[in-house]
Amino acid sequence: MVEIMEMQHRTEADSRLVYGIILDHGVRHPSIEVNAEFFYKNAEERDRLVASQRKFIDDRLQKIVELKRKVCSGDNKNKRFMVINNKGIDPLSVDVLAKEGILALRRAKHRNMERLTLACAGQAMNSLENLTKESLGFAKDVYEHVFGEKIFTFVEACKSPKSVTVLLKGSTKYILNQVKDALRDGRHSIRNALEDGCLIPGEGAFEIVTHQALTQYNEQVKGRARLAVQALLIIPKAIAQNAGHHQQETIVKLQHEYATSKIPVGIDITTGEAMEPKSLAIFDNYRMKKQLIHSSTSVTTNLILVDEILQASLS
Repeated sequence: MVEIMEMQHRTEADSRLVYGIILDHGVRHPSIEVNAEFFYKNAEERDRLVASQRKFIDDRLQKIVELKRKVCSGDNKNKRFMVINNKGIDPLSVDVLAKEGILALRRAKHRNMERLTLACAGQAMNSLENLTKESLGFAKDVYEHVFGEKIFTFVEACKSPKSVTVLLKGSTKYILNQVKDALRDGRHSIRNALEDGCLIPGEGAFEIVTHQALTQYNEQVKGRARLAVQALLIIPKAIAQNAGHHQQETIVKLQHEYATSKIPVGIDITTGEAMEPKSLAIFDNYRMKKQLIHSSTSVTTNLILVDEILQASLS
């Protein structure tokens, strides 16, 4: 499971993959007010209600403290203990946990609780009766990050996490959207590659090889159909132009290199020379190229059927 979280902070180069999850809230603070109500008939009944509730909570706290002492002892005495609760935690309970060195986080969202079990390999417990050491998860680093009025809790460096978080950063909302779109396109490309079971060399290598192969067949075709072969070179020419290189010189270099080595070569956008995309892991999706060829032929056929284009006025 992969979650994408945005943070308008620093630059896009600071975006990273967190091997764990990021909770969009902080730990429980003792000074936070709690809205709680008791309904009673007299003072004696009120005292009994308070005492019974306090005893119930204290018993649960004691089980957590005993487990912490059992786990964080001996060789593991430097380890820390954290409790994440789906409900609220009262200040007295927080004080008890804090004295034992236990970090408490309250009101975690349901989706975060599900992702925690996947990331840390622990179990979400509905009751403390069966609370054991085997129920615990592990995370090497847990810390808070305060960003403006928002508080984020990072739970990362988990062992073999099955849930991770992609943290996107950017100085503006526009840059964040660009990075998010790039990440989405990259994920789709990976999915397409897995479904296709193959990849095609990129940087214009496919067009150069296809053009070379169709050139021999082109001698058997007459008329305007021969222009289709030349149209294949538009993509490598566009790559060369966008990189600031001379189009024709770059295409000639690629064609000569492929004719000599018979290895698919593409454009090195830095130098403008021929390079082997496979060695640098630069690939295109098979279905993308297939769809490109299919769409171009369909659009061309429709354009040929158009006799005349008229521009109508707005009035």
